[in-house]
Amino acid sequence: MTYRVCFVCTGNICRSPMAEAVFRARVAEAGLDDLVEVDSAGTGGWHEGEGADPRTVAVLEENGYAIDHTARQFQASWFSRLDLVIALDVGHLKALRRLAPTAQDAEKVRLLRSYDLTAAGDPDVPDPYYGGMDGFEECLEMVEAASTGLLAAVREQLEGRAA
Repeated sequence: MTYRVCFVCTGNICRSPMAEAVFRARVAEAGLDDLVEVDSAGTGGWHEGEGADPRTVAVLEENGYAIDHTARQFQASWFSRLDLVIALDVGHLKALRRLAPTAQDAEKVRLLRSYDLTAAGDPDVPDPYYGGMDGFEECLEMVEAASTGLLAAVREQLEGRAA
């Protein structure tokens, strides 16, 4: 049975496609790509149908990640097929939990940085959209740091299903 993870940010053109690309690479490196499905969406539909922000694409490609992305808006109906919904900041976390049809669905929503044991203070991955390339590079560092812990958590869930 496939384990499904969806990363969610505001418009699905910067942070969440970056997290999707990084985590998909981690899943593949771990040999779990047959067991784990990774995608992303936005809390809003402003950029629906567009590709990822060119700065996101540039930072990912410079660091060896592949990306093929079309922005879309998260739908409440998706909760029934998802195992984990990863919010990139507290605002997304709150919006997604309000959108969740059931309390059980709301429990599926987690903050990405909660998986980074070295993260201190701010739980958010800041939106780099209105800044320069350094913001996108910082975003990538945070995403990469949290992806290791997230992969461990997903692996634990997969092992629990197999038991």
